[in-house]
Amino acid sequence: MKKDTLSADARTKAKVSDQTLAVVDLGSNSFRLEIGIAQGKQIRVLETMRDMLRIASGLDKKNRINKQARQNALACLFRFGERLQHFKPEQVRAVATNTFRVATNAADFLPEAEMALGFPIEIISGHEEARLIFLGTSYCLPHSPAQRLIVDIGGGSTEFIIGRGHHPGQLESLKLGCVNISERFFKNGELTPENFKHAETYARAETQAIASNFNSSHWQDAYASSGTAQALSEILEYNHFSQGGITANGLIELQKYLIGKKHTDNLKLEALKPERVPVLAGGLVIMRAVVDELNINVIRPVGGALRLGALYDLLGRHHDQDSRVITVEQWTERHHLDHEHASRVADLAASFYRQLMPKAEASDIQLLRWASLLHNVGMSISHIGFHKHSAYMLRHGDMPGFSSSEQNHLSALALNCRGDLEKARKLLPNTNIRAQILALRLALIFYRGHRQIKLSDISLAFTKKSVSFGIEQDWLAEHPMIEYLLNKEAKEWKSEGYPWRHHQKDGK
Repeated sequence: MKKDTLSADARTKAKVSDQTLAVVDLGSNSFRLEIGIAQGKQIRVLETMRDMLRIASGLDKKNRINKQARQNALACLFRFGERLQHFKPEQVRAVATNTFRVATNAADFLPEAEMALGFPIEIISGHEEARLIFLGTSYCLPHSPAQRLIVDIGGGSTEFIIGRGHHPGQLESLKLGCVNISERFFKNGELTPENFKHAETYARAETQAIASNFNSSHWQDAYASSGTAQALSEILEYNHFSQGGITANGLIELQKYLIGKKHTDNLKLEALKPERVPVLAGGLVIMRAVVDELNINVIRPVGGALRLGALYDLLGRHHDQDSRVITVEQWTERHHLDHEHASRVADLAASFYRQLMPKAEASDIQLLRWASLLHNVGMSISHIGFHKHSAYMLRHGDMPGFSSSEQNHLSALALNCRGDLEKARKLLPNTNIRAQILALRLALIFYRGHRQIKLSDISLAFTKKSVSFGIEQDWLAEHPMIEYLLNKEAKEWKSEGYPWRHHQKDGK
């Protein structure tokens, strides 16, 4: 449980303006908190906190985060949460990456983590991680019309992005990380030729799968973000393995040195920090595979990366430049959706939802609107069972700006926008989700024929486990199909334990 009071120093730090933004990055190698202040469309970083947890090494054979790793993570998030105690929810974004994507008990751990931090935590996809990395690095590089490759070697995954300016084009994420490779092939710290050979074979095979789309024929300049790249670059330069940047020859010389020392305990290199020793071999192997397979002559370290990208993405949401809005617009265009019809459905669903949940959060209203706009995206596959196709696409599609939990939420609403409610049974006890499902289903009933009609005055409310529903009887008499569908809908809800209480409204 959070403390009620802060030290005088912490209290002073906690005073924040509306222009102050914060990002918490739950990485596989380290957890970081970065705080910045918006100055126009730019962000100046004010403070950074880091805890090298290596939570990726806390996964057991069944990919469960073990007890000690959980305790360490919660302690770190509690410290971050104390620093962020006076921040508003809209000023903070917390993102979790690869370890939480693969951990089988992530869903169980997340509520504890959110309670310790005091803010929601999003588990983001590999593509979303790559997008944010590119966005962050693009603000640390001089403006250029050139196509750029950005590689980010994290603790549990490596992201590859090609783009121009602030706009990423190709994105990819591989499950290659300095922690998981070090744990798998150099677990006891033994730096033998055989260990390096096995690790290199594995890393090269993974990288070869994307090489044709990310090799040097697709870009002009190559950069590497993340602590791994910065550490390798400094080690190569300070120990005279390379004259500048990360090169194939420099990496070969460093590997020869490591093999010669036989064990991580024997390493004595300039610029090698103690915290980097256990994961140095894994990071080196991945970088060698990247440089060789993508035909890179020199790759230079760059700052920014995920945290800065998330800060700029958060800034965009404050200035009506939410990347999620752009994603919804692109999906609408790409799948040839009837935007006019979808907008009518979204407006009506939002209206119903506000009646059912008068204190609804703006973020929940927005998610419902997006689900309404995209509920029939599955028709691009088939009209039969389109809601099932929509649900799959929204859950698994590439949706820049959306977290995994947000995509799952959109998917659930799309799946349950029509048909029986048996598939929504586990969701219905949640009043908020129940209200969203009901609002969307009703909106689709009233606009079933894709026609704009003059609607009746409709009232909705939840009364314990029932639904209060009022509509003008004269209007219903003029729309027998809608009356039929509403009666059918009422039976569906009653079968799940949520009966409707009808009350007649007089026509005007």
